[in-house]
Amino acid sequence: MAPIGSLWGISYQRQTKYILSAAAIAGLELDLKPFEFGVTNKSPEFVEKFPFAKIPTFEGKDGFTLLEGASIARYVASLAPESGLLGNNIKDTALVDQWIHFAEHEINTFTDLIWQLVKRFFPEKAYSESIHKSVFERQERSLKFLEQNIHLREFIVTDRITLADIILAGVIQRAARVTLGAAERALYPNVFAYYARVAGDPRIKDIFGADDFVEVPVAPKKDE
Repeated sequence: MAPIGSLWGISYQRQTKYILSAAAIAGLELDLKPFEFGVTNKSPEFVEKFPFAKIPTFEGKDGFTLLEGASIARYVASLAPESGLLGNNIKDTALVDQWIHFAEHEINTFTDLIWQLVKRFFPEKAYSESIHKSVFERQERSLKFLEQNIHLREFIVTDRITLADIILAGVIQRAARVTLGAAERALYPNVFAYYARVAGDPRIKDIFGADDFVEVPVAPKKDE
């Protein structure tokens, strides 16, 4: 089968995992281009095609271009409706979209904020313990909600993996590498049993790779 298009991304990036996983389950091929961060995305050829100069990005065989991992993954899923990645009807598809937005905005947003905070990416390398606590409490609220809903069925929308499951699993994996140590993960047994089901699917297991979860949440280094 000929590739449906070209993908620029890094295999360990969660957004790239979304896309590669969707393609694997859909039975579609992608041409994953060599990529060196800070070099490839700054080349004139790349910037001309993708002015935002970020990854992942996609170009179809017809020249159609996209950026943003979830959007590219959704497009890939739409090319194989028989895969069930977008559900079986319009209500399923609405639920898939609901959980994708929930994963990205109600869980991963807080993972990224905490990562940037503890790694002191903000002006003057500022760190605020109170802001850290507040952001984490917002993530906790979302995880508690997910924990209460995830056990209702094997997967979040239908009886087989949808794009929502792929993106939730990617977001959970990322959180467990940053904000959720062993003690925190123990509070969400349903969430992590679900993560294991999705990420352990033989079709995408190698794409998700090793869990590499942290034992304790990432914390700021003490000021010198």
